[in-house]
Amino acid sequence: MPAPSTQKQTQLPTVKERVEVTATRLPEEPEEVPTAIEVITGDELRARGARDLRTALAPAIGVEIAPGGDAGPASSVPDFWGLKEFDAFLLLSDGVPWGGAFNPALTTLDLNDVERIEVLRGPAPVTYGATSFVGAIHVVHKDATEGGHTLTVQGGNYGSGGGLISTPIPLAGNWSSRLTADGERQGFADGRTEYRRGHGLWRVGTKPVNDQRVWFNFDVNWLDQNPPSPRPREEAEDSGGDLRLADDPLLPEVPVDANHNPAGAFLDDHRFTGMAGFDHKVGSALWTTTGSVSHSRQDIFRGFLQPPLDPDAGPDAEAHGVREKIQLTDVYVDSHFSWKLPRSVTFLAGADYLHGTGNAQGADFDYEAPFDGGEEVHVDEPTTLDVTIHDHRDFFGPYASVEWHPMERLRFDGGVRLNVTHESRQDADPGEGTSSSDHRTDVRVGANVGAIFTAWQRNQDSVSLYVNYRDTFKPAAIDFGIGESDEGDAGDESSILKPETSRSVEGGLKGRLFERRMEWEASGFLMNFSNLVVATDVGGLPALTNAGEEQFKGFETGVSLFLPHDLIARANYSFHDATFTHFSQLAEDGGGDIEVFDGKRLEMSARHLAAVSLFYAPTHGFLGGVSMNYTGSRFLDRDNTLLAEGFPTVDLSAGYRTPRWEIRLDARNLGDRRDPVAESELGPDQYYLMTARRVSGSFSVHF
Repeated sequence: MPAPSTQKQTQLPTVKERVEVTATRLPEEPEEVPTAIEVITGDELRARGARDLRTALAPAIGVEIAPGGDAGPASSVPDFWGLKEFDAFLLLSDGVPWGGAFNPALTTLDLNDVERIEVLRGPAPVTYGATSFVGAIHVVHKDATEGGHTLTVQGGNYGSGGGLISTPIPLAGNWSSRLTADGERQGFADGRTEYRRGHGLWRVGTKPVNDQRVWFNFDVNWLDQNPPSPRPREEAEDSGGDLRLADDPLLPEVPVDANHNPAGAFLDDHRFTGMAGFDHKVGSALWTTTGSVSHSRQDIFRGFLQPPLDPDAGPDAEAHGVREKIQLTDVYVDSHFSWKLPRSVTFLAGADYLHGTGNAQGADFDYEAPFDGGEEVHVDEPTTLDVTIHDHRDFFGPYASVEWHPMERLRFDGGVRLNVTHESRQDADPGEGTSSSDHRTDVRVGANVGAIFTAWQRNQDSVSLYVNYRDTFKPAAIDFGIGESDEGDAGDESSILKPETSRSVEGGLKGRLFERRMEWEASGFLMNFSNLVVATDVGGLPALTNAGEEQFKGFETGVSLFLPHDLIARANYSFHDATFTHFSQLAEDGGGDIEVFDGKRLEMSARHLAAVSLFYAPTHGFLGGVSMNYTGSRFLDRDNTLLAEGFPTVDLSAGYRTPRWEIRLDARNLGDRRDPVAESELGPDQYYLMTARRVSGSFSVHF
């Protein structure tokens, strides 16, 4: 008897297989795809107590998530390949673009009852159309057939708290369903800042039989936010044109937690989404169709400080506010066939259609707010919302992709797509006696090609080399800003900006060793970009403009260790170099001078990112872990004169679990760093800060 016992103790536990569907729409091992893609399982997310996107993707290679942003405290601003924009990446939820034809709907993304999150770095594949240049985040929830009941209650500092229930609901015949419902309130250190959310997700589906199934999802999200204020930086001319590294590069007269919004400011978003799909055998092909309809009602009342900011002139500053109502409707349909052909060929062909209609009505107003943000400023809300924006978007594209294995260790991938996009827009401001309309149609081919070669393989272990090339196209973003200046397309009269385009090359190595106990990768990339949409300031009002040409290059590397005794260790490092190669514009001071930014780094783009983590998560007993994320120095201004220092954040978790229940305590940003992490596109030269230290406790029961 002792011998078998000894043998059992020395055996390594089995590593669960991981699949992804983002790169090709077909279930595949990430190590076999010629692109940089990472899968974070739901079990790991729950072991780390991850409930927001920053915490969920903290160990992901080459990704940095800034919490908050212009969309409110429930949102975030991701950074891929050195580009920190909330609309430059593709957000998917259960195979559907989350946000449709407009911007990623980050505030309504639900991370409860998640089966896995797939993170693809680089442009989205041709099967997802004109959607992304630098990355994709795909959140996949548990299937309707998943069993198990979970009840969770939680609470934390700043008056935070909430609850969750997730449970199967029996249905007749071959049908199953699963309901997840949760509600929460999150408070913050920033004055008058919080959000309240109610969310429900009901998944209905048939059990798969011979790869065939039918499914439905119904998602309701009720979000009410009281937003914070971004903190302004010191005037650029104070630096004298020389590079300056500062511990606190922001305006000292404005406290860290100041809020300059008018009293009662809100950012409310009430969203409903219905999704459906099926997989059906048609001859030798598998026919897959997915569709969704989403409607969002947004209600906005907020304001920002306006330049020039001169604290010496008095205790109050000029501010500009907006009262706005926005309705967004999205329709998405994708249908494709996939075949397993002779000679180790997999062929996929299909088409998708993405429609978006946005209607905004509002009014803007001026008010004064104290620099220190200590007193609420009561402002009468405008009662006549007569400024209107109507935008209509249609994106259509047939696509085809092929996967070919000429030999067991060599694989080629290729894809092509015809992008046909049309947008029409009408703006009217009766108070100013102005109105305009514009439309734009673009037809452009997008393509990708890649290869991966397994240079060494033994049992489950392997080392592979891969390379890919991608040609990508995306219509410019729109933000429905009432009371904003319209910079237009390269300064002309049009209100629709030029589409963004890019060409990128990526290559690297992937490996798994020690019977898959160790997974590692290293990659490099180069992307040439045209017509990047950036925020600017015209006459003191925010605007969007195309920014000529840019170049993104760098390398990323990471390692994951799945150790005995339920230990998971991860470490990664990334170097990103994002620069303007050809971009100039009129100076914001209105003097008529031309500012040239050739060779300048993009603002808020950190060159160095790093993360390390160690978590212990057994099925029974004490659990815990620690993680550290480092964000390197980054320029706050486009002139590259004001450099914010790099900073680390540290998270700690501890708890106890049994197969039936779990109790835990999580601390985020233990060092209470309040560094600038995201630039506002609405408040000129203003920056959102890292959220203050957060401590939360939770108790979960599984039954």
